[in-house]
Amino acid sequence: MEDTIAAISTSLGVGAISIVRITGDKAIEIVNRLTDRDISKFKSNTINYCHIINDNQIIDEVLISIFLKPKTYTKEDLIEINTHGGISVTNKILELLLENGARLAEPGEFTKRAFLNGRIDLLEAESVMDLINAKTETARKMAINGVDGRLSNKINKLRDLGLDLISNIEVNIDYPEYEDIEVMTIEKVRDFSIKLNENIDELLKDSNTGKLIKEGINTVILGRPNVGKSSILNRLLDEDKAIVTDIPGTTRDIVEGSIRLNGILINFLDTAGIRNTNDTVEKIGVDKSLSLIDEADLILLVLNNNEKLTKEDYDLLEKTKNKKRIIVINKIDLDKKIDEEFKDSVLISASNNDIEPLLNKINEIFKIDEIVNSDMTYLSNIRTINLLKNAKKASNDLIKSLDNNIPIDMLEIDIKNILDYLGEITGQKYDDELIDRLFKNFCLGK
Repeated sequence: MEDTIAAISTSLGVGAISIVRITGDKAIEIVNRLTDRDISKFKSNTINYCHIINDNQIIDEVLISIFLKPKTYTKEDLIEINTHGGISVTNKILELLLENGARLAEPGEFTKRAFLNGRIDLLEAESVMDLINAKTETARKMAINGVDGRLSNKINKLRDLGLDLISNIEVNIDYPEYEDIEVMTIEKVRDFSIKLNENIDELLKDSNTGKLIKEGINTVILGRPNVGKSSILNRLLDEDKAIVTDIPGTTRDIVEGSIRLNGILINFLDTAGIRNTNDTVEKIGVDKSLSLIDEADLILLVLNNNEKLTKEDYDLLEKTKNKKRIIVINKIDLDKKIDEEFKDSVLISASNNDIEPLLNKINEIFKIDEIVNSDMTYLSNIRTINLLKNAKKASNDLIKSLDNNIPIDMLEIDIKNILDYLGEITGQKYDDELIDRLFKNFCLGK
């Protein structure tokens, strides 16, 4: 990290303002070559009016924000050049920075430097990207809790318990003649494992909610042809996204759309009508629809109020019985001919735009009101969730070792394994390949 990097931090296009960032030991020197004022005399955390000059020609009038190390995002000297938001002028300023000694930053390299320089930990870094990608207000709130370090504090408190425990074990090893120390230490190990498991269980439970907030509730609309699936989708989205006809098999591929329900994204997938068919294309659509059952967070199984149940209906009821689902009785504006009653079903009429009961049911099942009013300090990334699961498995192994009277010095190895997993979550322990792969998913200039 001895070189100085630069990149465009705003979306490239026509707009009021673009921002070009540069950070590193030579940031001030490089920018100073291009300005009509001596920026080395500017105070930190100030915005200054300048011109960018090249070959005695004005490239643009700009505002230069200067931040001097160590109190910056990267803990290095950092400058942001606020230029007029045109493609040509923004690219030209970046080009001049590169010509004068800066290197083009890799995706996420500013945040990577913030992590490597100890400005933020890995959980906070991932939360930065979650904040950028947040599609709802609820997702934004969850991400900012990660950026603020609240989630890291939970992990660090667990890790501190383990570090204290290792200190006790070291005392036991150094002074083996004191048997009461060993008894006390073994009890501390057991208490640590029990408390660790309780905290991990709570974090893992909350992580399911975190994933829903971040990614949304993936909801598959399932049913045989002409029960009104596409009409329901159109009413939910308030647009004519899916083609609606009386011809069976009109929908042959997946039609997608999303809405926000009390701050949570609901991702709907309208599927091909499920039936036996000799049409090759339609059959592919049917098979694809059935394959989505296992992937969905929620199934909306649509039945026709105006018809008796068919074999296809019963087959779908059986296929989805162990999934989180809502049985949607559609076309209640028509004469009732359906010959069964279903617990927890909802009655709607898509043709009359009467779908409020369905939205209320989704809200009830996922307790969305409770989610949006919680503190939302949740893990939501697969990497961190898997590491937490590994820590719990190691904790369970530690309890088994205790039950089998494994020597106290051997228990220290198990505890260190747990601490390694917890340390990987926040980045106190990492490998370079993981870091490179993680930050490549970031935006260029962030």
